Amino acid sequence: MRGSVLRTRGGLSVRLDTRAAGVVLLLAALAAVLAVALIGTGDYPMSPGEVLSTLTGGGTAAQEFIVNDVRLPRVLVGLLVGAALGIAGAVFQSVSRNPLGSPDVIGLGQGSAAGALTVIVLFHGGTYAVTGGAFAGALATGTAVYLLAWKRGIHGYRLVLVGIGAAAVLGAVNGYLLTRADYVDAARAVVWLTGSLDGRDWTQVRPLLITCAVLVPLVLGRGRALRMLEMGDDAAYALGVRVERTRLVLMLAAVLLTAAATAAAGPVAFVALTAPQLARRLTRSAGPNLPAAACMGATLLIGADWAAQRLFGDRLLPAGVVTGMLGGGYLLWLLVNERKAGRI
Repeated sequence: MRGSVLRTRGGLSVRLDTRAAGVVLLLAALAAVLAVALIGTGDYPMSPGEVLSTLTGGGTAAQEFIVNDVRLPRVLVGLLVGAALGIAGAVFQSVSRNPLGSPDVIGLGQGSAAGALTVIVLFHGGTYAVTGGAFAGALATGTAVYLLAWKRGIHGYRLVLVGIGAAAVLGAVNGYLLTRADYVDAARAVVWLTGSLDGRDWTQVRPLLITCAVLVPLVLGRGRALRMLEMGDDAAYALGVRVERTRLVLMLAAVLLTAAATAAAGPVAFVALTAPQLARRLTRSAGPNLPAAACMGATLLIGADWAAQRLFGDRLLPAGVVTGMLGGGYLLWLLVNERKAGRI
């Protein structure tokens, strides 16, 4: 690992990977630039200078309404959802020691969607009820996948295969729920299922922000133990890691982050799969690269939403359509590489 050692007066030392830190700063800056550009995009276009002036209290009344009440919540949801999915994907890929072990591949996104759709279709619930349904669906799916994949420990490919089966079953359940919906609820559910930031307001920002504020530091604080888990259970035990306890805490946190992201923006495809892998390739560093994965996820989702609004003419696409197109190609490339390496 390229880096330097920082020493404190108390004798503590911290190793800093300068390349990884540079990548995190670069991705954070890129996400901020895209966020400003996205806030300025729409029927009432604004320059970056006008956006920054309005955010600091210098805009007109119309600009303050458009930025603070209409567009800023959408951008914050995109940043938080991307970061949450990036961290959740990094956790699951590290725990499973498999680049395919992301929440959308192993069924957590579909489980969250099933819980939210149940609330939308059967109970006509509002924002907080949908959030609760998504959390319940994700927890139930995560518990079922973990128990079904358990056999003297968690093996990466067994977890992925069980998760793929669960995702197929839950996809059928979601399709059935749509057939039970009336026209209004079905239209609302279909748009939500594609993964979209359209119409997001402060009611989606608050629960997502609270969830990230609690769980992201929890996961980051266990980054070293997560890196040890990538070496295998025996090596982690030898290095003093409480393997099962650490794995359960990290997987529970990743499940809840996925649920919160899905509740806020729908099951956005492939961000959790691609963000950790792209972050690892940029940092060229072993381990989960949690800060880089978070920043990469935020950048990908905000960039996808900007592209969905600017690159397809008058046809405004949901952000999930763009991430699905890009992520599907990445998944095919990843499968080909895994096959060439003899791992599948």
